[in-house]
Amino acid sequence: MVTMNNKVKGWSGEAFNQVPDSDNRIHSDEVAKAYGFTGALVPGVTVSTYLIHPAVEAWGNDWLERGYAHARVQSPLYDHARFDVEVTEAEDQYHGELKSEGRLCAVADVLLPRAAPPAPAYRGDSRMSDDHLAPTASRESMESLRKSGCPAKTFLWSAEHEMATYLRKQSQMSAPLRTDGSPQAGGFANPSFLLGCANRHFAAVAKMSPWIHLETKSQNYAAVPMNMPLISEMTIVDLFEKKGHEFADCVFNIFRDDTKECVFSVEQRAIYRMRET
Repeated sequence: MVTMNNKVKGWSGEAFNQVPDSDNRIHSDEVAKAYGFTGALVPGVTVSTYLIHPAVEAWGNDWLERGYAHARVQSPLYDHARFDVEVTEAEDQYHGELKSEGRLCAVADVLLPRAAPPAPAYRGDSRMSDDHLAPTASRESMESLRKSGCPAKTFLWSAEHEMATYLRKQSQMSAPLRTDGSPQAGGFANPSFLLGCANRHFAAVAKMSPWIHLETKSQNYAAVPMNMPLISEMTIVDLFEKKGHEFADCVFNIFRDDTKECVFSVEQRAIYRMRET
Protein backbone atom coordinates (compact mmCIF):
# COMPACT_ATOMS: atom_id res chain seq x y z
CA MET A 1 0.00 0.00 0.00
CA VAL A 2 1.46 3.35 -1.04
CA THR A 3 1.54 5.86 1.79
CA MET A 4 1.73 9.55 0.91
CA ASN A 5 3.48 11.87 3.32
CA ASN A 6 1.52 14.91 2.15
CA LYS A 7 -0.94 16.03 -0.43
CA VAL A 8 0.65 16.89 -3.78
CA LYS A 9 0.73 20.67 -4.11
CA GLY A 10 1.52 23.15 -6.85
CA TRP A 11 4.24 25.71 -6.30
CA SER A 12 5.93 28.79 -7.75
CA GLY A 13 9.56 29.76 -8.22
CA GLU A 14 12.16 31.66 -10.18
CA ALA A 15 13.81 29.82 -13.09
CA PHE A 16 17.53 29.14 -12.79
CA ASN A 17 19.92 28.46 -15.67
CA GLN A 18 22.71 26.55 -13.91
CA VAL A 19 24.89 26.21 -17.02
CA PRO A 20 25.24 29.54 -18.89
CA ASP A 21 28.75 28.44 -19.96
CA SER A 22 27.68 24.99 -21.15
CA ASP A 23 29.09 23.54 -24.37
CA ASN A 24 25.46 23.53 -25.50
CA ARG A 25 25.33 27.21 -26.41
CA ILE A 26 21.52 27.27 -26.49
CA HIS A 27 21.97 28.09 -22.78
CA SER A 28 23.79 31.30 -23.72
CA ASP A 29 22.02 34.55 -24.64
CA GLU A 30 24.00 35.06 -27.85
CA VAL A 31 23.26 31.72 -29.51
CA ALA A 32 19.70 31.41 -28.16
CA LYS A 33 18.83 34.82 -29.61
CA ALA A 34 20.38 33.83 -32.95
CA TYR A 35 17.83 31.00 -33.10
CA GLY A 36 14.93 33.33 -32.36
CA PHE A 37 14.62 32.94 -28.59
CA THR A 38 14.38 35.85 -26.16
CA GLY A 39 17.44 34.74 -24.22
CA ALA A 40 19.30 31.76 -22.79
CA LEU A 41 17.12 28.69 -22.25
CA VAL A 42 16.91 27.08 -18.82
CA PRO A 43 17.94 23.41 -19.32
CA GLY A 44 15.06 21.11 -20.17
CA VAL A 45 16.15 18.76 -17.37
CA THR A 46 15.73 21.63 -14.90
CA VAL A 47 12.32 22.55 -16.29
CA SER A 48 11.31 18.89 -15.88
CA THR A 49 12.59 18.93 -12.29
CA TYR A 50 10.29 21.85 -11.47
CA LEU A 51 7.39 19.58 -12.45
CA ILE A 52 8.80 16.68 -10.39
CA HIS A 53 9.45 18.84 -7.29
CA PRO A 54 5.87 18.32 -5.94
CA ALA A 55 6.40 14.53 -6.02
CA VAL A 56 9.51 14.71 -3.85
CA GLU A 57 7.76 17.13 -1.49
CA ALA A 58 4.78 14.79 -1.10
CA TRP A 59 6.34 11.32 -1.36
CA GLY A 60 9.95 11.88 -0.29
CA ASN A 61 12.28 8.90 -0.51
CA ASP A 62 9.46 6.67 -1.77
CA TRP A 63 9.49 8.65 -5.01
CA LEU A 64 13.29 8.61 -5.23
CA GLU A 65 13.22 4.81 -4.99
CA ARG A 66 10.39 3.98 -7.43
CA GLY A 67 8.82 7.13 -8.90
CA TYR A 68 8.09 7.58 -12.61
CA ALA A 69 7.74 10.80 -14.62
CA HIS A 70 6.90 11.61 -18.23
CA ALA A 71 7.90 15.24 -18.88
CA ARG A 72 7.54 17.22 -22.11
CA VAL A 73 9.06 20.65 -22.72
CA GLN A 74 6.80 22.67 -25.03
CA SER A 75 8.16 26.21 -25.04
CA PRO A 76 11.20 28.02 -23.57
CA LEU A 77 11.62 28.91 -19.92
CA TYR A 78 14.07 31.78 -19.46
CA ASP A 79 16.56 32.47 -16.68
CA HIS A 80 15.10 34.58 -13.82
CA ALA A 81 11.53 34.19 -15.16
CA ARG A 82 8.82 33.50 -12.59
CA PHE A 83 6.92 30.26 -13.10
CA ASP A 84 3.92 28.47 -11.61
CA VAL A 85 3.40 24.71 -11.44
CA GLU A 86 -0.26 23.69 -11.32
CA VAL A 87 -1.14 20.09 -10.41
CA THR A 88 -4.22 17.94 -10.89
CA GLU A 89 -3.99 15.03 -8.48
CA ALA A 90 -5.42 11.54 -8.65
CA GLU A 91 -4.53 8.55 -6.47
CA ASP A 92 -0.74 8.17 -6.31
CA GLN A 93 -0.23 10.33 -9.41
CA TYR A 94 -0.70 13.82 -10.80
CA HIS A 95 -0.62 15.87 -13.97
CA GLY A 96 1.50 19.00 -13.76
CA GLU A 97 1.65 22.09 -15.97
CA LEU A 98 4.39 24.70 -15.78
CA LYS A 99 3.44 28.18 -16.95
CA SER A 100 5.53 31.33 -17.26
CA GLU A 101 4.75 34.75 -18.70
CA GLY A 102 1.36 33.52 -19.90
CA ARG A 103 2.82 30.51 -21.76
CA LEU A 104 2.54 26.80 -21.14
CA CYS A 105 6.21 25.78 -21.02
CA ALA A 106 6.08 22.13 -19.98
CA VAL A 107 3.79 19.35 -18.78
CA ALA A 108 4.40 16.14 -16.87
CA ASP A 109 2.56 13.06 -15.70
CA VAL A 110 4.08 11.78 -12.46
CA LEU A 111 3.33 8.47 -10.79
CA LEU A 112 4.26 6.68 -7.58
CA PRO A 113 3.82 2.97 -8.44
CA ARG A 114 3.44 0.40 -5.71
CA ALA A 115 6.66 -1.18 -6.93
CA ALA A 116 9.27 -0.29 -9.51
CA PRO A 117 9.36 -2.39 -12.70
CA PRO A 118 12.25 -4.81 -13.21
CA ALA A 119 15.49 -2.86 -13.38
CA PRO A 120 17.69 -2.87 -16.49
CA ALA A 121 20.76 -5.09 -16.34
CA TYR A 122 24.30 -3.74 -16.58
CA ARG A 123 25.85 -4.64 -19.95
CA GLY A 124 29.45 -3.70 -19.28
CA ASP A 125 29.87 -1.42 -22.30
CA SER A 126 33.37 -0.07 -22.89
CA ARG A 127 33.92 3.25 -21.13
CA MET A 128 34.53 6.57 -22.79
CA SER A 129 38.17 7.64 -22.36
CA ASP A 130 39.15 11.11 -21.15
CA ASP A 131 40.55 11.89 -24.61
CA HIS A 132 37.55 10.50 -26.50
CA LEU A 133 37.26 12.06 -29.97
CA ALA A 134 33.57 12.36 -30.80
CA PRO A 135 32.41 12.68 -34.40
CA THR A 136 30.42 15.72 -35.51
CA ALA A 137 26.71 15.03 -35.08
CA SER A 138 25.08 14.19 -38.41
CA ARG A 139 22.53 11.66 -39.54
CA GLU A 140 25.37 9.48 -40.82
CA SER A 141 27.44 9.60 -37.63
CA MET A 142 24.39 9.03 -35.44
CA GLU A 143 23.31 6.05 -37.58
CA SER A 144 26.81 4.64 -37.19
CA LEU A 145 26.61 4.99 -33.40
CA ARG A 146 23.18 3.43 -33.44
CA LYS A 147 24.56 0.35 -35.20
CA SER A 148 27.93 0.01 -33.46
CA GLY A 149 26.85 1.10 -29.97
CA CYS A 150 27.86 4.02 -27.77
CA PRO A 151 30.59 4.03 -25.12
CA ALA A 152 29.51 4.26 -21.49
CA LYS A 153 30.20 7.46 -19.54
CA THR A 154 31.02 7.92 -15.84
CA PHE A 155 29.70 10.59 -13.49
CA LEU A 156 30.08 11.57 -9.84
CA TRP A 157 27.19 12.88 -7.76
CA SER A 158 28.51 15.50 -5.36
CA ALA A 159 27.56 18.78 -3.71
CA GLU A 160 30.11 20.55 -5.93
CA HIS A 161 28.44 19.52 -9.19
CA GLU A 162 26.93 22.43 -11.13
CA MET A 163 23.60 20.57 -11.24
CA ALA A 164 23.56 20.03 -7.47
CA THR A 165 20.89 22.72 -7.21
CA TYR A 166 17.90 23.44 -9.41
CA LEU A 167 17.13 26.75 -7.69
CA ARG A 168 19.41 29.65 -6.74
CA LYS A 169 18.53 29.16 -3.08
CA GLN A 170 18.89 25.59 -1.87
CA SER A 171 16.59 26.38 1.04
CA GLN A 172 13.74 26.43 -1.49
CA MET A 173 14.55 22.96 -2.84
CA SER A 174 12.88 19.80 -1.60
CA ALA A 175 14.67 18.72 1.60
CA PRO A 176 15.74 15.19 0.48
CA LEU A 177 17.57 16.80 -2.47
CA ARG A 178 19.41 19.58 -0.64
CA THR A 179 23.19 19.36 -0.24
CA ASP A 180 23.76 22.48 1.88
CA GLY A 181 24.60 20.62 5.09
CA SER A 182 21.50 21.79 6.93
CA PRO A 183 19.74 19.34 9.31
CA GLN A 184 16.95 18.94 6.77
CA ALA A 185 19.24 18.17 3.81
CA GLY A 186 19.10 14.57 2.57
CA GLY A 187 21.91 14.98 0.03
CA PHE A 188 20.36 12.67 -2.56
CA ALA A 189 20.84 13.30 -6.28
CA ASN A 190 18.10 15.50 -7.73
CA PRO A 191 16.29 14.84 -11.04
CA SER A 192 18.06 17.74 -12.74
CA PHE A 193 21.40 16.02 -12.13
CA LEU A 194 20.21 12.52 -13.09
CA LEU A 195 18.40 13.65 -16.23
CA GLY A 196 21.45 15.81 -16.88
CA CYS A 197 23.69 12.72 -16.86
CA ALA A 198 21.69 11.40 -19.80
CA ASN A 199 21.98 14.81 -21.48
CA ARG A 200 25.74 14.96 -21.00
CA HIS A 201 26.21 11.39 -22.19
CA PHE A 202 24.18 12.20 -25.31
CA ALA A 203 26.26 15.31 -26.03
CA ALA A 204 29.53 13.43 -25.44
CA VAL A 205 29.08 10.74 -28.11
CA ALA A 206 28.86 13.33 -30.92
CA LYS A 207 29.77 17.00 -31.24
CA MET A 208 26.54 18.98 -31.24
CA SER A 209 25.71 22.60 -30.40
CA PRO A 210 23.17 23.90 -30.07
CA TRP A 211 20.77 21.08 -29.29
CA ILE A 212 17.46 20.95 -27.42
CA HIS A 213 16.12 18.52 -24.83
CA LEU A 214 12.40 17.88 -25.44
CA GLU A 215 10.97 14.90 -23.60
CA THR A 216 11.84 12.25 -21.03
CA LYS A 217 10.25 9.17 -19.51
CA SER A 218 12.21 8.42 -16.35
CA GLN A 219 12.05 5.65 -13.77
CA ASN A 220 13.75 5.75 -10.36
CA TYR A 221 15.12 2.56 -8.83
CA ALA A 222 17.16 3.83 -5.87
CA ALA A 223 18.03 7.11 -4.18
CA VAL A 224 21.59 8.18 -5.03
CA PRO A 225 23.61 9.20 -1.93
CA MET A 226 26.30 11.85 -1.79
CA ASN A 227 29.67 11.21 -3.50
CA MET A 228 28.39 8.21 -5.42
CA PRO A 229 30.27 7.26 -8.64
CA LEU A 230 27.85 6.36 -11.44
CA ILE A 231 28.08 4.92 -14.93
CA SER A 232 25.63 5.50 -17.77
CA GLU A 233 25.00 3.08 -20.64
CA MET A 234 23.35 4.49 -23.76
CA THR A 235 21.35 3.09 -26.68
CA ILE A 236 20.17 5.09 -29.71
CA VAL A 237 16.68 3.74 -30.42
CA ASP A 238 15.47 5.92 -33.31
CA LEU A 239 16.57 8.79 -35.56
CA PHE A 240 14.25 10.93 -37.65
CA GLU A 241 13.81 14.34 -39.30
CA LYS A 242 10.89 16.70 -38.78
CA LYS A 243 10.50 20.27 -40.05
CA GLY A 244 14.20 20.49 -40.82
CA HIS A 245 15.30 19.38 -37.33
CA GLU A 246 17.14 16.09 -36.71
CA PHE A 247 15.78 14.13 -33.73
CA ALA A 248 17.16 11.27 -31.66
CA ASP A 249 15.34 8.93 -29.29
CA CYS A 250 17.75 7.33 -26.81
CA VAL A 251 17.65 5.18 -23.67
CA PHE A 252 20.09 5.73 -20.81
CA ASN A 253 20.46 3.35 -17.89
CA ILE A 254 22.46 4.71 -14.94
CA PHE A 255 24.12 2.37 -12.46
CA ARG A 256 26.12 2.61 -9.25
CA ASP A 257 29.70 2.01 -10.35
CA ASP A 258 30.49 -0.15 -7.32
CA THR A 259 27.60 -2.62 -7.29
CA LYS A 260 26.28 -2.11 -10.86
CA GLU A 261 22.80 -1.64 -9.38
CA CYS A 262 20.54 0.39 -11.68
CA VAL A 263 19.43 3.58 -9.93
CA PHE A 264 17.75 5.45 -12.79
CA SER A 265 16.56 4.83 -16.34
CA VAL A 266 15.41 7.41 -18.86
CA GLU A 267 14.04 7.46 -22.39
CA GLN A 268 14.97 10.81 -23.95
CA ARG A 269 13.95 12.67 -27.11
CA ALA A 270 16.11 15.57 -28.27
CA ILE A 271 16.89 17.65 -31.34
CA TYR A 272 20.58 17.00 -31.97
CA ARG A 273 20.81 19.15 -35.09
CA MET A 274 18.65 22.23 -35.50
CA ARG A 275 17.63 23.50 -38.92
CA GLU A 276 19.60 26.38 -40.32
CA THR A 277 18.19 29.83 -39.48
